[in-house]
Amino acid sequence: MTPMFRRTAIGLCCALALTPALAQENYPAKPVRIVLPFPPGGSVDAVIRMIEPGLAERLGQPVIIENKPGAGGNIAMDTVAKAPPDGYVVGIGATGALGLNSVIGQRMTYDPLKDLAPVGRVATSPFLLVASPQFKASTVNDVIALGKRSPSELTIGHGGNGTLMQLSAELFRNMAGIDAVLVPYKGTGPATADAAAGQVPLAISDPPAALQLIKAGRLKALGVTTRTRSESLPDVPTLHEQGLAGYESLGWFGMVAPAGTPPAVIRRLNNDLNAVLRDPAVRARIAAQGADAAPSTPAELQELMRSDMAKWSALIKKVGLKFD
Repeated sequence: MTPMFRRTAIGLCCALALTPALAQENYPAKPVRIVLPFPPGGSVDAVIRMIEPGLAERLGQPVIIENKPGAGGNIAMDTVAKAPPDGYVVGIGATGALGLNSVIGQRMTYDPLKDLAPVGRVATSPFLLVASPQFKASTVNDVIALGKRSPSELTIGHGGNGTLMQLSAELFRNMAGIDAVLVPYKGTGPATADAAAGQVPLAISDPPAALQLIKAGRLKALGVTTRTRSESLPDVPTLHEQGLAGYESLGWFGMVAPAGTPPAVIRRLNNDLNAVLRDPAVRARIAAQGADAAPSTPAELQELMRSDMAKWSALIKKVGLKFD
């Protein structure tokens, strides 16, 4: 090997070794695609479109939103898990596709904890225990007292078997020590509408389905399921503060990337996402959707995924739930 050839070969090897580092330093050099497991027009879709302009501005590249609903979010998250780990395809996953689906026995083609890299939480949303205006109980304590005195009077509608709304109702029934009847519906909307009409006395609902009915006086909001009061519903007390100490059921969604995405890219995405979520105008718009902007570190999102899976798995085993 001549000295000239040796120098050329060494230089080429050094250039190749530096290429990944340079690519990370120049990230992003092209548009970033966000895969959403929700259809256009839904509440989560609306929140992501609220943060898209600020995120694109900070990244210095267009942000393209791709709606890919189906299979409880699994299709979209599978797409992200199988994408190149370079930060140009990320996803927004919710509780189900980032853990709960595996707990209830859904067949999944990816492991949320192994095949996805957490970037950061985007927002959280409470569930609501709501009642018909004619229902005699006006607080959570009233409901519990009635349930212990006359359990046949308590029926709670929820958004369907295998959903977080069902688990929220099961957790309430278990912690309150009451034998309420749980009735599954095909979605939160129908359960909420039946509570407003008095067809069921109680329902586990969410802000998108319940807010307008509450404002119109057609529903009573008895409590929110988050540990602290929601920014979007500051006047509604939590179940935790009404005597069910430790009660918490949290709807949430966060940004994830393919496993193996370089740490520098994850940091960039996390920093820019959090900066957008801390903007007061963005927070106010998200609150109007019934959610709370909830920036976090990647590690905090990872822990939330793990803890939710453990929590709901333990409840399912404790009460002996079975899913089709």
